[in-house]
Amino acid sequence: MSPSVVDRLRAAGCVFAEDEARLLTSAASSNEGLEALVARRVAGEPLEYVLGWVEFDGLKLAIEPGVFVPRRRTELLARSAASVVESGDVLVDLCCGCGAVAAAVAAAAAEVAVHAVDVDETAVACARRNVPGDVYLGDLYVPLPAELFGRVAVVTGNAPYVPTEALSTMPIEARDYEPRIALDGGTDGLDVLRRIVVGAPAWLRPGGWLFVESSRAQARLLVSQMTAVGFEATVRTDQEIGGTVVVGRFG
Repeated sequence: MSPSVVDRLRAAGCVFAEDEARLLTSAASSNEGLEALVARRVAGEPLEYVLGWVEFDGLKLAIEPGVFVPRRRTELLARSAASVVESGDVLVDLCCGCGAVAAAVAAAAAEVAVHAVDVDETAVACARRNVPGDVYLGDLYVPLPAELFGRVAVVTGNAPYVPTEALSTMPIEARDYEPRIALDGGTDGLDVLRRIVVGAPAWLRPGGWLFVESSRAQARLLVSQMTAVGFEATVRTDQEIGGTVVVGRFG
């Protein structure tokens, strides 16, 4: 590994410059190829876009520029869902992005029927490379098959939850490269999450589960929203990875 690569990455603000240099060097097939990859990273492009893959909960998943990059904190969402699904259950993953949550749950739980949805065409194309199930293009529950009505065991949602005014404070990797539709949650960050909560009871079977990621500050509001539509709601957190998940049990 060339020290100059590490130095350039470090100068660009890459905290884990040595690790990134190793990954970029491994991904390059020539010196010219390495230079091109390093230039993209130094310009601020997310490392995952440059490499073409992202590691999530032990899986190596395909990802493309323009698709939301799953964060490690979202592993709490995937693990929470995986802890309750059983063989033969139906899982619906909303705002699936590259399909990280759906893929992780499917990998952890055998014989689960997976259905994933995203409103973005690029994300859907990417998720179809990662998810062992059906991936639909559309708005939340709209594209799901009618036969799933009242039969879903688990709904997960890693919806956008950044308040609109806070978008400008996000790191350049997210602000300038990831799609705004995957980040902007409206005035208080809960526009899409509220719709997920309100729509879930019609699709869940009795005793079904809803898991959604949020910030810790938003969790209390989501608990109230879930309770209002018939859920028993609690909050799970993982300080090590910074994850917050609001959990609802229906009926």
